[in-house]
Amino acid sequence: MMKLNKALALTALAGSMAALSAPAMARDTISIVGSSTVYPFATVVAERFGTKTDFPTPKLESTGSGGGMKLFCQGIGTQHPDITNASRRMKASEYDLCMNNGVTDITEFRIGSDGIVIASSDKAQNLELTLEQLFLALGKEVPDPKNENKLIPNPYKKWSEIDSDLPNVAIRVMGPPPTSGTRDSFNELALQGGCEDLPAVADMSEDDMEAICQSVREDGAFIEAGENDNLIVQKLIDDAEMYGVFGYSFLEENADRLQAATLDGVEPTAEAIATDKYPVARSMFFYVKKAHVGVIPGIKEYVEEFVSPAAMGQNGYLKSVGLIVPTRDALMDLQDKAANMPNLKKDELM
Repeated sequence: MMKLNKALALTALAGSMAALSAPAMARDTISIVGSSTVYPFATVVAERFGTKTDFPTPKLESTGSGGGMKLFCQGIGTQHPDITNASRRMKASEYDLCMNNGVTDITEFRIGSDGIVIASSDKAQNLELTLEQLFLALGKEVPDPKNENKLIPNPYKKWSEIDSDLPNVAIRVMGPPPTSGTRDSFNELALQGGCEDLPAVADMSEDDMEAICQSVREDGAFIEAGENDNLIVQKLIDDAEMYGVFGYSFLEENADRLQAATLDGVEPTAEAIATDKYPVARSMFFYVKKAHVGVIPGIKEYVEEFVSPAAMGQNGYLKSVGLIVPTRDALMDLQDKAANMPNLKKDELM
């Protein structure tokens, strides 16, 4: 039966693969692209999969979520990736790109969650912020305190100038650079989340609003620390008036030395992030090109390993490396998806 299924799948792909060379036709290693945030988790699964099965270890490339979607949606055939990882859900426009290029059968897997925190030394005055206050602290242009409908270059030097209950210290926040997926998510979920309802941007087009709301001030209040979150952790420990932006897993690893701000009254905990109650929580996904299942050996088995209790259960190995794993019911749904590979529909993305 397996040989029959493979033969049928190969027949379906024959037209798309007609122009491929013999070496390309012979690819037997799963090709995975996409999010740098998901990459470490997918790498652990790939290595386990390569060790415990007879299939080759999948090849992973960190291209970013958007870059991965573009590659994934280019077409059917072994010159195109089999799976793409994403630290956000597929956009409707990306779905259309896939459909237009013949990638018509896609299965989506929501594999877990991650949260972005505003952390400080446990010796610092902890922040209790609204998303609006966070935007006022870090936005490049913010509403004029004398005219809420007018935008001006950010005038705030101290947290207490935004709200007298906040620390009377200079606004200094270390965070990732623009090349980081964490920075993208922080800009979108935290800054835009605190900006998009302000009167000053209410009448803007969506593009103009995003340009304002996701622009970070460049006057020294926000300090780009590169891609090394451990460097930020060390700076916070050494300086009780500094705050930092990074993923929840780094907070958890340093819980004896760091604390995290509440955002809109919600403390970042594994449970609050997993249930999307924490406002700067993001879901992580991977997408499977079903036409390649049975053609590239091991895709179905790799997916089954990723969503297995051993990997994503409450005591799974992905939890031990920082993934906020799904609830038991959500994991059972993922296992059902792995067994049946239902097609993603566009209206699910709207």
